[in-house]
Amino acid sequence: MAPAYDDMGRDRAFEFETDDEENLAEGGNNDDYDSDYNTSSSNRSEGSQAFSYSAWPQSYRQSMDMYTSVTPPTVGFLAGSSLGIGSSFLSTSAQRRSSFPSSEQTLTKPFISIPSVDKEGIQPPPTLASKHSSQRFSYQELPPTQECSYFQSVLNGINVLCGVGLLSTPYAVKQGGWISLSVLFIFAGISCYTGILLKRCLDSSPGLKTYPDIGQAAFGSPGRLMIAIILYVELYCCCVEYIILMGDTLSSIFPNACIDLGEVYLDSHHVFAIMTTLMILPTVWLRDLSLLSYLSAGGVIASLVLVVCLFWVGGINQIGFHPAGTPLDLKNFPVAIGLYGFCYAGHSVFPNIYSSMKEPSQFPATLVTSFIIVCFLYTGVAICGFLMFGDATQSQFTLNMPQKFVASRIAVWTTVINPLSKYALTVTPVALCLEELLPPALLKSHSVSVFIRTALVLSTLSVALTIPFFGFVMALIGSILTMLVAFIFPCACYLSIRRGQLSKLEIVSCILILLMGVACSIIGSYSSIAKILQKLGS
Repeated sequence: MAPAYDDMGRDRAFEFETDDEENLAEGGNNDDYDSDYNTSSSNRSEGSQAFSYSAWPQSYRQSMDMYTSVTPPTVGFLAGSSLGIGSSFLSTSAQRRSSFPSSEQTLTKPFISIPSVDKEGIQPPPTLASKHSSQRFSYQELPPTQECSYFQSVLNGINVLCGVGLLSTPYAVKQGGWISLSVLFIFAGISCYTGILLKRCLDSSPGLKTYPDIGQAAFGSPGRLMIAIILYVELYCCCVEYIILMGDTLSSIFPNACIDLGEVYLDSHHVFAIMTTLMILPTVWLRDLSLLSYLSAGGVIASLVLVVCLFWVGGINQIGFHPAGTPLDLKNFPVAIGLYGFCYAGHSVFPNIYSSMKEPSQFPATLVTSFIIVCFLYTGVAICGFLMFGDATQSQFTLNMPQKFVASRIAVWTTVINPLSKYALTVTPVALCLEELLPPALLKSHSVSVFIRTALVLSTLSVALTIPFFGFVMALIGSILTMLVAFIFPCACYLSIRRGQLSKLEIVSCILILLMGVACSIIGSYSSIAKILQKLGS
Protein backbone atom coordinates (compact mmCIF):
# COMPACT_ATOMS: atom_id res chain seq x y z
CA MET A 1 0.00 0.00 0.00
CA ALA A 2 2.92 2.35 0.54
CA PRO A 3 3.68 2.98 -3.15
CA ALA A 4 0.04 3.75 -3.87
CA TYR A 5 -0.05 6.17 -0.97
CA ASP A 6 3.11 7.88 -2.20
CA ASP A 7 1.62 8.27 -5.65
CA MET A 8 -1.48 9.79 -4.15
CA GLY A 9 0.65 12.19 -2.17
CA ARG A 10 2.48 13.27 -5.28
CA ASP A 11 -0.80 13.79 -7.07
CA ARG A 12 -2.13 15.86 -4.20
CA ALA A 13 0.95 18.02 -4.34
CA PHE A 14 0.43 18.56 -8.03
CA GLU A 15 -3.02 19.95 -7.40
CA PHE A 16 -1.52 23.19 -6.18
CA GLU A 17 0.49 23.87 -9.31
CA THR A 18 -2.09 25.73 -11.34
CA ASP A 19 -1.76 28.21 -14.17
CA ASP A 20 -2.12 31.30 -12.05
CA GLU A 21 -0.40 30.10 -8.90
CA GLU A 22 2.88 28.48 -9.66
CA ASN A 23 5.87 29.77 -11.54
CA LEU A 24 9.29 30.43 -10.10
CA ALA A 25 10.05 33.78 -8.53
CA GLU A 26 12.88 35.69 -10.08
CA GLY A 27 16.19 34.41 -8.83
CA GLY A 28 14.69 31.04 -7.85
CA ASN A 29 16.32 27.71 -8.57
CA ASN A 30 14.77 26.82 -11.92
CA ASP A 31 16.79 23.64 -12.40
CA ASP A 32 15.73 22.13 -9.06
CA TYR A 33 12.10 23.04 -9.64
CA ASP A 34 12.06 21.60 -13.15
CA SER A 35 13.57 18.38 -11.82
CA ASP A 36 10.92 18.08 -9.11
CA TYR A 37 8.21 18.94 -11.58
CA ASN A 38 9.27 16.27 -14.04
CA THR A 39 9.63 13.67 -11.29
CA SER A 40 6.14 14.41 -9.96
CA SER A 41 4.57 14.45 -13.38
CA SER A 42 6.07 11.10 -14.29
CA ASN A 43 4.25 9.49 -11.37
CA ARG A 44 0.80 10.89 -12.05
CA SER A 45 -2.20 8.67 -12.54
CA GLU A 46 -2.81 7.01 -15.90
CA GLY A 47 -4.35 9.34 -18.46
CA SER A 48 -2.93 12.47 -16.82
CA GLN A 49 -0.49 14.67 -18.65
CA ALA A 50 2.27 17.00 -17.51
CA PHE A 51 1.69 20.64 -18.31
CA SER A 52 3.67 23.83 -17.92
CA TYR A 53 1.47 26.36 -16.20
CA SER A 54 3.88 29.25 -16.46
CA ALA A 55 2.25 30.32 -19.72
CA TRP A 56 0.04 33.36 -20.07
CA PRO A 57 -2.37 34.07 -18.41
CA GLN A 58 -1.26 33.31 -14.86
CA SER A 59 -3.79 35.66 -13.25
CA TYR A 60 -6.88 34.03 -14.74
CA ARG A 61 -7.93 31.89 -11.81
CA GLN A 62 -7.54 34.60 -9.18
CA SER A 63 -9.46 37.13 -11.24
CA MET A 64 -12.30 34.67 -11.89
CA ASP A 65 -12.46 33.85 -8.18
CA MET A 66 -13.95 37.32 -7.70
CA TYR A 67 -17.22 35.95 -9.04
CA THR A 68 -17.38 33.16 -6.45
CA SER A 69 -16.34 35.01 -3.29
CA VAL A 70 -18.21 37.16 -0.81
CA THR A 71 -15.73 38.76 1.55
CA PRO A 72 -15.79 41.54 4.14
CA PRO A 73 -15.67 44.86 2.29
CA THR A 74 -12.40 46.77 2.45
CA VAL A 75 -11.19 49.36 -0.01
CA GLY A 76 -7.77 50.60 -1.02
CA PHE A 77 -6.63 52.48 -4.11
CA LEU A 78 -3.68 51.91 -6.38
CA ALA A 79 -0.97 53.86 -4.68
CA GLY A 80 2.59 53.27 -3.66
CA SER A 81 2.86 49.84 -5.23
CA SER A 82 2.59 48.25 -8.59
CA LEU A 83 0.03 45.80 -9.83
CA GLY A 84 2.13 42.74 -10.33
CA ILE A 85 0.59 39.40 -11.10
CA GLY A 86 -0.09 38.79 -7.45
CA SER A 87 0.25 36.23 -4.74
CA SER A 88 -1.59 33.02 -5.34
CA PHE A 89 -4.89 31.88 -3.90
CA LEU A 90 -4.32 28.26 -2.94
CA SER A 91 -7.24 25.91 -3.12
CA THR A 92 -6.85 23.79 -0.02
CA SER A 93 -9.69 23.87 2.48
CA ALA A 94 -7.53 25.22 5.28
CA GLN A 95 -6.23 28.05 3.14
CA ARG A 96 -9.71 28.91 1.89
CA ARG A 97 -10.85 29.32 5.48
CA SER A 98 -7.85 31.43 6.47
CA SER A 99 -8.38 35.09 7.14
CA PHE A 100 -7.50 37.69 4.56
CA PRO A 101 -3.96 39.00 5.23
CA SER A 102 -3.33 42.58 6.04
CA SER A 103 -1.98 44.96 3.43
CA GLU A 104 1.49 45.06 4.95
CA GLN A 105 1.69 41.30 5.26
CA THR A 106 0.54 40.64 1.71
CA LEU A 107 3.10 42.97 0.20
CA THR A 108 5.87 40.92 1.80
CA LYS A 109 4.71 37.61 0.39
CA PRO A 110 6.26 36.16 -2.74
CA PHE A 111 5.12 37.14 -6.18
CA ILE A 112 4.79 33.44 -6.99
CA SER A 113 5.01 30.66 -4.46
CA ILE A 114 6.78 27.32 -4.91
CA PRO A 115 4.99 24.33 -3.42
CA SER A 116 6.99 22.43 -0.84
CA VAL A 117 5.54 19.02 -0.04
CA ASP A 118 6.42 16.74 2.83
CA LYS A 119 6.13 12.97 2.90
CA GLU A 120 2.37 13.03 3.35
CA GLY A 121 1.96 15.38 0.40
CA ILE A 122 0.72 18.24 2.59
CA GLN A 123 1.78 21.73 1.66
CA PRO A 124 2.98 24.02 4.46
CA PRO A 125 1.99 27.69 4.56
CA PRO A 126 3.86 29.92 2.11
CA THR A 127 7.00 31.52 3.42
CA LEU A 128 8.00 35.13 3.19
CA ALA A 129 9.50 36.28 -0.03
CA SER A 130 13.14 36.85 -0.56
CA LYS A 131 14.28 40.40 -0.93
CA HIS A 132 14.71 39.92 -4.64
CA SER A 133 11.35 38.29 -5.36
CA SER A 134 9.41 40.79 -3.27
CA GLN A 135 10.34 43.44 -5.78
CA ARG A 136 7.70 41.96 -8.04
CA PHE A 137 5.02 43.31 -5.65
CA SER A 138 1.85 41.39 -4.99
CA TYR A 139 -1.56 42.97 -5.17
CA GLN A 140 -4.68 42.84 -3.01
CA GLU A 141 -7.27 43.46 -5.64
CA LEU A 142 -8.84 40.04 -5.47
CA PRO A 143 -10.78 38.51 -2.59
CA PRO A 144 -9.59 35.13 -1.31
CA THR A 145 -11.15 31.90 -2.47
CA GLN A 146 -13.62 30.53 0.06
CA GLU A 147 -15.21 27.16 0.53
CA CYS A 148 -18.81 27.24 -0.63
CA SER A 149 -21.72 25.09 0.43
CA TYR A 150 -24.19 23.67 -2.07
CA PHE A 151 -26.57 26.58 -1.50
CA GLN A 152 -23.81 29.18 -1.87
CA SER A 153 -22.59 27.51 -5.05
CA VAL A 154 -26.10 27.60 -6.50
CA LEU A 155 -26.25 31.32 -5.72
CA ASN A 156 -22.88 31.79 -7.41
CA GLY A 157 -24.16 29.92 -10.45
CA ILE A 158 -27.33 32.02 -10.63
CA ASN A 159 -25.33 35.21 -10.15
CA VAL A 160 -23.05 34.28 -13.05
CA LEU A 161 -25.82 33.16 -15.41
CA CYS A 162 -28.58 35.64 -14.64
CA GLY A 163 -27.16 38.95 -15.82
CA VAL A 164 -28.12 41.65 -18.28
CA GLY A 165 -29.40 38.98 -20.67
CA LEU A 166 -32.55 38.95 -18.52
CA LEU A 167 -33.46 42.39 -19.86
CA SER A 168 -33.55 41.27 -23.48
CA THR A 169 -35.52 38.02 -23.37
CA PRO A 170 -38.84 39.76 -24.26
CA TYR A 171 -37.03 41.40 -27.17
CA ALA A 172 -35.79 37.97 -28.27
CA VAL A 173 -39.39 36.76 -28.44
CA LYS A 174 -40.24 39.80 -30.53
CA GLN A 175 -37.38 39.02 -32.91
CA GLY A 176 -37.88 35.28 -33.30
CA GLY A 177 -41.54 34.69 -32.45
CA TRP A 178 -43.03 32.48 -29.78
CA ILE A 179 -41.48 29.32 -31.15
CA SER A 180 -38.06 30.83 -30.55
CA LEU A 181 -38.60 30.26 -26.82
CA SER A 182 -37.79 26.61 -27.49
CA VAL A 183 -34.23 27.74 -28.23
CA LEU A 184 -34.01 29.11 -24.68
CA PHE A 185 -34.76 25.65 -23.25
CA ILE A 186 -32.51 23.82 -25.70
CA PHE A 187 -29.58 26.13 -24.98
CA ALA A 188 -30.14 25.71 -21.23
CA GLY A 189 -29.90 21.93 -21.51
CA ILE A 190 -26.85 22.02 -23.75
CA SER A 191 -25.06 24.64 -21.64
CA CYS A 192 -25.68 22.65 -18.47
CA TYR A 193 -24.32 19.52 -20.15
CA THR A 194 -21.20 21.28 -21.45
CA GLY A 195 -20.64 22.73 -17.98
CA ILE A 196 -20.53 19.16 -16.68
CA LEU A 197 -18.10 18.31 -19.49
CA LEU A 198 -15.78 21.04 -18.20
CA LYS A 199 -15.92 19.42 -14.77
CA ARG A 200 -14.96 16.06 -16.29
CA CYS A 201 -12.06 17.73 -18.10
CA LEU A 202 -10.84 19.21 -14.81
CA ASP A 203 -11.08 15.79 -13.16
CA SER A 204 -8.90 14.24 -15.85
CA SER A 205 -5.79 15.73 -14.25
CA PRO A 206 -5.22 17.16 -10.75
CA GLY A 207 -3.25 20.09 -12.19
CA LEU A 208 -6.19 21.50 -14.17
CA LYS A 209 -7.97 24.36 -12.43
CA THR A 210 -9.19 26.85 -15.05
CA TYR A 211 -10.68 27.00 -18.52
CA PRO A 212 -7.34 27.96 -20.13
CA ASP A 213 -5.77 24.96 -18.35
CA ILE A 214 -8.32 22.75 -20.07
CA GLY A 215 -7.45 24.30 -23.41
CA GLN A 216 -3.76 23.57 -22.85
CA ALA A 217 -4.48 19.99 -21.81
CA ALA A 218 -6.53 19.47 -24.96
CA PHE A 219 -4.59 21.36 -27.62
CA GLY A 220 -1.34 22.54 -26.06
CA SER A 221 -0.25 26.15 -25.81
CA PRO A 222 -2.27 27.28 -28.88
CA GLY A 223 -5.42 25.94 -27.21
CA ARG A 224 -4.64 27.76 -23.99
CA LEU A 225 -3.93 30.99 -25.84
CA MET A 226 -7.05 30.83 -28.00
CA ILE A 227 -9.42 30.10 -25.12
CA ALA A 228 -7.87 32.78 -22.92
CA ILE A 229 -8.17 35.42 -25.64
CA ILE A 230 -11.80 34.50 -26.34
CA LEU A 231 -12.66 34.67 -22.64
CA TYR A 232 -11.03 38.06 -22.21
CA VAL A 233 -12.71 39.43 -25.35
CA GLU A 234 -16.03 38.24 -23.96
CA LEU A 235 -15.39 40.12 -20.70
CA TYR A 236 -14.37 43.23 -22.63
CA CYS A 237 -17.56 43.11 -24.72
CA CYS A 238 -19.65 42.78 -21.57
CA CYS A 239 -18.09 46.03 -20.34
CA VAL A 240 -19.17 47.66 -23.60
CA GLU A 241 -22.70 46.38 -23.00
CA TYR A 242 -22.70 47.84 -19.49
CA ILE A 243 -21.95 51.32 -20.82
CA ILE A 244 -24.58 51.06 -23.56
CA LEU A 245 -27.09 49.84 -20.97
CA MET A 246 -26.44 52.66 -18.54
CA GLY A 247 -26.51 55.27 -21.30
CA ASP A 248 -29.82 53.96 -22.67
CA THR A 249 -31.42 53.72 -19.24
CA LEU A 250 -30.43 57.15 -17.96
CA SER A 251 -31.30 58.83 -21.26
CA SER A 252 -34.79 57.33 -20.99
CA ILE A 253 -35.16 59.00 -17.58
CA PHE A 254 -33.71 62.34 -18.67
CA PRO A 255 -34.32 62.49 -22.43
CA ASN A 256 -33.75 66.25 -22.67
CA ALA A 257 -30.26 66.21 -21.19
CA CYS A 258 -27.78 67.37 -23.81
CA ILE A 259 -24.63 69.41 -24.28
CA ASP A 260 -24.33 71.87 -27.16
CA LEU A 261 -20.89 73.42 -27.62
CA GLY A 262 -21.43 74.80 -31.07
CA GLU A 263 -19.60 72.35 -33.29
CA VAL A 264 -19.94 69.60 -30.71
CA TYR A 265 -23.40 68.33 -29.82
CA LEU A 266 -23.97 65.48 -27.40
CA ASP A 267 -27.44 64.01 -27.02
CA SER A 268 -28.66 62.43 -23.80
CA HIS A 269 -27.29 58.97 -24.62
CA HIS A 270 -23.79 60.32 -25.24
CA VAL A 271 -23.94 62.54 -22.15
CA PHE A 272 -24.87 59.72 -19.80
CA ALA A 273 -22.53 57.20 -21.40
CA ILE A 274 -19.65 59.60 -20.78
CA MET A 275 -20.91 60.48 -17.30
CA THR A 276 -21.24 56.88 -16.15
CA THR A 277 -17.81 56.08 -17.58
CA LEU A 278 -16.30 58.86 -15.47
CA MET A 279 -18.13 57.46 -12.44
CA ILE A 280 -16.78 53.98 -13.16
CA LEU A 281 -13.20 55.05 -13.77
CA PRO A 282 -12.11 55.39 -10.09
CA THR A 283 -13.45 51.90 -9.31
CA VAL A 284 -11.02 50.28 -11.77
CA TRP A 285 -8.12 51.87 -9.87
CA LEU A 286 -9.04 50.03 -6.68
CA ARG A 287 -6.30 47.85 -5.19
CA ASP A 288 -8.82 45.82 -3.23
CA LEU A 289 -11.99 44.75 -5.02
CA SER A 290 -13.45 42.94 -2.02
CA LEU A 291 -16.14 45.60 -1.65
CA LEU A 292 -17.19 45.38 -5.29
CA SER A 293 -17.16 41.59 -5.11
CA TYR A 294 -19.40 41.87 -2.07
CA LEU A 295 -21.78 44.20 -3.93
CA SER A 296 -21.69 42.13 -7.09
CA ALA A 297 -22.92 39.13 -5.12
CA GLY A 298 -26.16 41.08 -4.90
CA GLY A 299 -26.66 40.42 -8.61
CA VAL A 300 -29.13 37.66 -7.72
CA ILE A 301 -31.15 40.13 -5.65
CA ALA A 302 -31.00 42.70 -8.46
CA SER A 303 -32.34 40.15 -10.95
CA LEU A 304 -35.18 39.20 -8.61
CA VAL A 305 -36.01 42.89 -8.09
CA LEU A 306 -36.29 43.37 -11.86
CA VAL A 307 -38.56 40.34 -12.20
CA VAL A 308 -40.82 41.45 -9.35
CA CYS A 309 -41.01 44.99 -10.71
CA LEU A 310 -41.99 43.72 -14.17
CA PHE A 311 -44.74 41.50 -12.78
CA TRP A 312 -45.89 44.31 -10.50
CA VAL A 313 -46.24 46.79 -13.33
CA GLY A 314 -48.03 44.23 -15.49
CA GLY A 315 -50.42 42.95 -12.82
CA ILE A 316 -50.81 45.41 -9.96
CA ASN A 317 -50.36 48.61 -11.99
CA GLN A 318 -52.73 47.20 -14.60
CA ILE A 319 -50.61 47.51 -17.70
CA GLY A 320 -52.03 44.10 -18.45
CA PHE A 321 -51.00 41.19 -20.61
CA HIS A 322 -52.21 41.21 -24.21
CA PRO A 323 -51.81 38.54 -26.91
CA ALA A 324 -49.22 39.69 -29.44
CA GLY A 325 -46.52 38.54 -31.82
CA THR A 326 -46.20 35.79 -34.40
CA PRO A 327 -45.44 32.09 -33.95
CA LEU A 328 -42.21 32.33 -35.92
CA ASP A 329 -40.25 35.14 -37.59
CA LEU A 330 -37.61 33.44 -39.74
CA LYS A 331 -36.12 36.73 -40.91
CA ASN A 332 -35.13 37.84 -37.40
CA PHE A 333 -34.82 34.39 -35.84
CA PRO A 334 -30.98 34.40 -36.01
CA VAL A 335 -30.91 37.51 -33.81
CA ALA A 336 -33.01 35.68 -31.24
CA ILE A 337 -30.49 32.81 -31.31
CA GLY A 338 -27.70 35.19 -30.30
CA LEU A 339 -29.82 36.81 -27.58
CA TYR A 340 -30.74 33.45 -26.06
CA GLY A 341 -27.15 32.28 -26.34
CA PHE A 342 -25.91 35.28 -24.37
CA CYS A 343 -28.18 34.26 -21.48
CA TYR A 344 -25.95 31.29 -20.65
CA ALA A 345 -22.51 32.89 -20.86
CA GLY A 346 -21.16 31.59 -17.56
CA HIS A 347 -18.77 28.81 -18.48
CA SER A 348 -15.66 30.89 -17.84
CA VAL A 349 -16.48 30.86 -14.11
CA PHE A 350 -17.77 27.28 -13.77
CA PRO A 351 -14.29 25.81 -13.03
CA ASN A 352 -13.89 28.32 -10.20
CA ILE A 353 -17.29 27.44 -8.74
CA TYR A 354 -16.29 23.77 -8.92
CA SER A 355 -12.93 24.38 -7.23
CA SER A 356 -14.52 26.45 -4.46
CA MET A 357 -17.10 23.86 -3.40
CA LYS A 358 -16.86 22.01 -0.09
CA GLU A 359 -18.33 18.96 -1.81
CA PRO A 360 -17.14 18.98 -5.45
CA SER A 361 -19.21 15.88 -6.17
CA GLN A 362 -22.31 18.10 -5.88
CA PHE A 363 -21.23 20.27 -8.80
CA PRO A 364 -23.50 18.60 -11.42
CA ALA A 365 -26.49 19.02 -9.10
CA THR A 366 -25.45 22.62 -8.52
CA LEU A 367 -25.39 23.29 -12.25
CA VAL A 368 -28.73 21.62 -12.86
CA THR A 369 -30.38 23.59 -10.05
CA SER A 370 -28.87 26.87 -11.22
CA PHE A 371 -29.92 26.35 -14.82
CA ILE A 372 -33.47 25.35 -13.86
CA ILE A 373 -33.93 28.48 -11.74
CA VAL A 374 -32.34 30.77 -14.30
CA CYS A 375 -34.29 29.25 -17.19
CA PHE A 376 -37.51 29.72 -15.21
CA LEU A 377 -36.68 33.41 -14.61
CA TYR A 378 -35.73 34.00 -18.24
CA THR A 379 -38.89 32.31 -19.52
CA GLY A 380 -41.18 34.17 -17.13
CA VAL A 381 -39.69 37.53 -18.04
CA ALA A 382 -39.74 36.75 -21.78
CA ILE A 383 -43.40 35.76 -21.78
CA CYS A 384 -44.70 38.47 -19.45
CA GLY A 385 -42.57 41.24 -20.94
CA PHE A 386 -43.65 40.55 -24.49
CA LEU A 387 -47.31 40.12 -23.52
CA MET A 388 -47.13 43.50 -21.79
CA PHE A 389 -45.44 45.52 -24.53
CA GLY A 390 -45.96 43.48 -27.70
CA ASP A 391 -44.35 44.75 -30.90
CA ALA A 392 -43.24 47.90 -29.06
CA THR A 393 -40.85 45.84 -26.90
CA GLN A 394 -37.38 47.41 -26.82
CA SER A 395 -34.01 45.75 -26.35
CA GLN A 396 -34.32 46.30 -22.57
CA PHE A 397 -37.79 45.84 -21.14
CA THR A 398 -37.07 48.53 -18.54
CA LEU A 399 -37.20 51.12 -21.36
CA ASN A 400 -40.85 50.18 -21.93
CA MET A 401 -41.92 50.49 -18.31
CA PRO A 402 -43.92 53.71 -17.64
CA GLN A 403 -41.93 56.10 -15.44
CA LYS A 404 -44.99 57.14 -13.44
CA PHE A 405 -44.98 53.87 -11.48
CA VAL A 406 -42.78 53.38 -8.44
CA ALA A 407 -41.96 49.83 -9.52
CA SER A 408 -40.75 51.14 -12.86
CA ARG A 409 -38.41 53.62 -11.21
CA ILE A 410 -37.04 50.92 -8.91
CA ALA A 411 -36.38 48.67 -11.92
CA VAL A 412 -34.70 51.45 -13.87
CA TRP A 413 -32.35 52.48 -11.07
CA THR A 414 -31.54 48.85 -10.30
CA THR A 415 -30.56 48.50 -13.96
CA VAL A 416 -28.19 51.45 -13.58
CA ILE A 417 -26.62 50.54 -10.23
CA ASN A 418 -25.97 46.86 -10.98
CA PRO A 419 -23.57 47.48 -13.92
CA LEU A 420 -21.84 50.22 -11.93
CA SER A 421 -20.89 47.64 -9.29
CA LYS A 422 -19.95 44.94 -11.80
CA TYR A 423 -17.92 46.90 -14.33
CA ALA A 424 -14.66 46.94 -12.37
CA LEU A 425 -14.94 43.23 -11.58
CA THR A 426 -15.45 42.49 -15.26
CA VAL A 427 -12.65 44.63 -16.65
CA THR A 428 -10.04 43.77 -13.99
CA PRO A 429 -9.23 40.30 -15.43
CA VAL A 430 -8.60 41.95 -18.80
CA ALA A 431 -6.32 44.54 -17.19
CA LEU A 432 -4.40 41.89 -15.26
CA CYS A 433 -3.78 39.77 -18.33
CA LEU A 434 -2.38 42.79 -20.16
CA GLU A 435 -0.15 43.68 -17.21
CA GLU A 436 1.30 40.18 -17.33
CA LEU A 437 2.68 41.00 -20.77
CA LEU A 438 4.62 44.02 -19.52
CA PRO A 439 8.40 43.92 -19.06
CA PRO A 440 9.43 43.28 -15.44
CA ALA A 441 10.58 46.87 -14.98
CA LEU A 442 7.13 48.23 -15.84
CA LEU A 443 5.33 45.85 -13.47
CA LYS A 444 6.47 48.05 -10.58
CA SER A 445 5.01 51.20 -12.12
CA HIS A 446 1.80 52.44 -10.55
CA SER A 447 1.26 54.92 -13.36
CA VAL A 448 1.48 52.19 -16.03
CA SER A 449 -1.22 50.16 -14.29
CA VAL A 450 -3.48 53.17 -14.02
CA PHE A 451 -2.84 54.00 -17.67
CA ILE A 452 -3.75 50.48 -18.84
CA ARG A 453 -6.97 50.44 -16.88
CA THR A 454 -7.93 53.95 -17.90
CA ALA A 455 -7.24 53.12 -21.55
CA LEU A 456 -9.40 50.00 -21.29
CA VAL A 457 -12.32 51.95 -19.83
CA LEU A 458 -12.07 54.71 -22.42
CA SER A 459 -11.85 52.17 -25.22
CA THR A 460 -15.06 50.48 -24.06
CA LEU A 461 -16.70 53.91 -24.05
CA SER A 462 -15.51 54.54 -27.59
CA VAL A 463 -16.91 51.22 -28.82
CA ALA A 464 -20.19 51.79 -26.96
CA LEU A 465 -20.64 55.20 -28.57
CA THR A 466 -19.73 53.84 -32.01
CA ILE A 467 -22.10 50.84 -31.83
CA PRO A 468 -24.84 51.91 -29.37
CA PHE A 469 -27.21 49.06 -30.19
CA PHE A 470 -27.65 47.03 -27.02
CA GLY A 471 -29.74 44.20 -28.46
CA PHE A 472 -27.72 43.63 -31.62
CA VAL A 473 -24.38 43.83 -29.81
CA MET A 474 -25.68 41.29 -27.29
CA ALA A 475 -26.82 39.03 -30.12
CA LEU A 476 -23.38 39.29 -31.72
CA ILE A 477 -21.64 38.39 -28.46
CA GLY A 478 -24.01 35.49 -27.92
CA SER A 479 -23.59 34.23 -31.49
CA ILE A 480 -19.80 34.24 -31.61
CA LEU A 481 -18.23 34.31 -28.16
CA THR A 482 -20.83 32.44 -26.14
CA MET A 483 -21.15 29.72 -28.76
CA LEU A 484 -17.39 29.24 -28.63
CA VAL A 485 -17.14 29.28 -24.84
CA ALA A 486 -20.33 27.36 -23.99
CA PHE A 487 -20.78 24.96 -26.90
CA ILE A 488 -17.75 24.51 -29.13
CA PHE A 489 -14.72 24.60 -26.80
CA PRO A 490 -16.12 22.33 -24.03
CA CYS A 491 -17.01 19.59 -26.50
CA ALA A 492 -13.78 19.91 -28.48
CA CYS A 493 -11.65 19.83 -25.33
CA TYR A 494 -13.59 16.91 -23.89
CA LEU A 495 -13.20 14.88 -27.08
CA SER A 496 -9.47 15.59 -27.12
CA ILE A 497 -8.70 15.03 -23.43
CA ARG A 498 -10.82 11.90 -23.02
CA ARG A 499 -10.24 10.41 -26.45
CA GLY A 500 -10.28 6.62 -26.43
CA GLN A 501 -12.31 6.60 -23.20
CA LEU A 502 -15.68 7.81 -24.47
CA SER A 503 -18.76 5.87 -25.45
CA LYS A 504 -20.26 6.26 -28.91
CA LEU A 505 -23.19 8.17 -27.41
CA GLU A 506 -20.85 10.72 -25.81
CA ILE A 507 -18.91 11.16 -29.04
CA VAL A 508 -22.06 11.62 -31.11
CA SER A 509 -23.52 14.07 -28.55
CA CYS A 510 -20.37 16.20 -28.52
CA ILE A 511 -20.13 16.24 -32.33
CA LEU A 512 -23.79 17.27 -32.65
CA ILE A 513 -23.33 20.08 -30.12
CA LEU A 514 -20.18 21.19 -31.96
CA LEU A 515 -22.03 21.33 -35.27
CA MET A 516 -24.96 23.17 -33.70
CA GLY A 517 -22.60 25.68 -32.10
CA VAL A 518 -20.81 26.33 -35.39
CA ALA A 519 -24.09 26.69 -37.30
CA CYS A 520 -25.62 29.04 -34.70
CA SER A 521 -22.41 31.08 -34.61
CA ILE A 522 -22.31 31.57 -38.38
CA ILE A 523 -26.01 32.30 -38.82
CA GLY A 524 -26.38 34.48 -35.73
CA SER A 525 -23.22 36.53 -36.25
CA TYR A 526 -24.01 37.18 -39.92
CA SER A 527 -27.51 38.42 -39.07
CA SER A 528 -26.32 40.54 -36.11
CA ILE A 529 -23.54 42.19 -38.11
CA ALA A 530 -25.97 42.90 -40.93
CA LYS A 531 -28.39 44.54 -38.48
CA ILE A 532 -25.62 46.64 -36.94
CA LEU A 533 -24.37 47.81 -40.34
CA GLN A 534 -27.92 48.63 -41.35
CA LYS A 535 -28.37 50.72 -38.21
CA LEU A 536 -25.08 52.52 -38.72
CA GLY A 537 -25.99 53.30 -42.32
CA SER A 538 -29.42 54.67 -41.48
